Amino acid sequence: MVDAKGRNMKCLTFLLMLPESVKSRSSKSPKTASPSGSSKLPPVCYEIITLKGKKKKKMAADLFPAKKSPGSGSTVQQYHQQNLNNNNTIQNCNWQGLYSTIRERNSVMFNNELMADVHFLVGQPGGTERLPGHRYVLAVGSSVFHAMFYGELAENKGEIRIPDVEPAAFLAMLKYIYCDEIDLSADTVLATLYAAKKYIVPHLARACVNFLETSLSAKNACVLLSQSCLFEEPELTQRCWEVIDAQAELALRSEGFCDIDAQTLESILQRETLNTKELVVFEAALSWAEAECQRKEITLSIDNKRKVLGEAVYLIRIPTMALDDFANGAAQSGVLTLHETNDIFLWYTAANKPELQFASEPRKGLSPQRCHRFQSCAYRSNQWRYRGRCDSIQFAVDKRVFIAGFGLYGSSCGSAEYSARIELKRQGVLLGQNHTKYFSDGSSNTFPVWFEYPVQIEPDTFYTASVVLDGSELSYFGQEGVTEVQCGRVTYQFQCSSDSTNGTGVQGGQIPELIFYA
Repeated sequence: MVDAKGRNMKCLTFLLMLPESVKSRSSKSPKTASPSGSSKLPPVCYEIITLKGKKKKKMAADLFPAKKSPGSGSTVQQYHQQNLNNNNTIQNCNWQGLYSTIRERNSVMFNNELMADVHFLVGQPGGTERLPGHRYVLAVGSSVFHAMFYGELAENKGEIRIPDVEPAAFLAMLKYIYCDEIDLSADTVLATLYAAKKYIVPHLARACVNFLETSLSAKNACVLLSQSCLFEEPELTQRCWEVIDAQAELALRSEGFCDIDAQTLESILQRETLNTKELVVFEAALSWAEAECQRKEITLSIDNKRKVLGEAVYLIRIPTMALDDFANGAAQSGVLTLHETNDIFLWYTAANKPELQFASEPRKGLSPQRCHRFQSCAYRSNQWRYRGRCDSIQFAVDKRVFIAGFGLYGSSCGSAEYSARIELKRQGVLLGQNHTKYFSDGSSNTFPVWFEYPVQIEPDTFYTASVVLDGSELSYFGQEGVTEVQCGRVTYQFQCSSDSTNGTGVQGGQIPELIFYA
């Protein structure tokens, strides 16, 4: 199967994606075939989608930014209300005449009992919804439904059980098929993507992926990485890796990291470009091991943590930690054996280093790039001065980047130390800040000042970069500024900021460089 862009779509297998009523018909011995709905799809699919675990079940809304859209429960109620509205509409004997297009008339049939010739029992036992359908409409919208109702394996059952799809997600898919409308929310988007993949509705699946990409952050990147691999969405996978690499510490310390599967854990632990300290990687692996013990319903002990980590523990590059981090962290965690702890201490201190199972080469991390917006710099005897006033500039990019810090000018009167308060805002909302010091050597070079964590910057939106400096009165300043700068694959645009009260603008001033990962 291919989607609208001609890409291969490997949605498990075609037979796996067919509902139970079709699969049971394909059996060589119909008499011994399981009743419709009596067998379930592999539980891993449903469990990953719904993020089930020993702990309280997390909803997707906990991982995505809040949106003004209903949750899954209220979504079902909303669709049932639409069902009542549709049934009220058709009481008019000439209801067809109320609508000028086939799309509008078709929409009336969505979740409507009128002329329904099939019903679906959707959801797990205890939360099952009985939903009406119309075979012709469904077959036009999905090749799986076409095979189910009109193919060689077609059968004329009035009810079809679908235990592996959530009712709200199934209704969202039906709404797209009947009404040509895409109705997604944070609570239902992953389950809707699963339904769209299962029934081969590629345009809806693409819309789900787009929704996930725009909602992507360090908070949910690890979970979405796991999902993107399950659904075989390479573009989403790449976006997830970009976020995890650049904001590794935030991603590894997020709650979502503890919900990933073992295969995704190994992929992250062996990642060469993670931009964080190895101690953070080690602590994240221990947090995952605790959650895995709870999922497996085994005693939360040091031995069991090591057991569930298995060979993945050797993907943590413990010998690359600072000696203090190892001595006060990993060495005292109890997860390492006494022999491993002794060998690692010897590796740090001995001339003749022992063989280790742990990788000993540091991760490469990410190389920061710099966007320089001035063509030259200068200094004068009466400027650039700092008296607690703000230097600020606005910028936008055409691709997602992660701003790690600013490059700032220093003193033009010899070496000096500056106190800097840097901020990054979007429409007045503070996204990142840091209050730190830096030393300038009297040259016209720029000096890096870093945020605590890289800040994710979305394309085609203006952000405000600001700095308040306190230090030597006179410093270098930029001049001959440009409004557009090309940095590798990223294009930056600059404009003046109303927050700037110390003279910085597009043509000249401070904040000569933006330091970023892309």
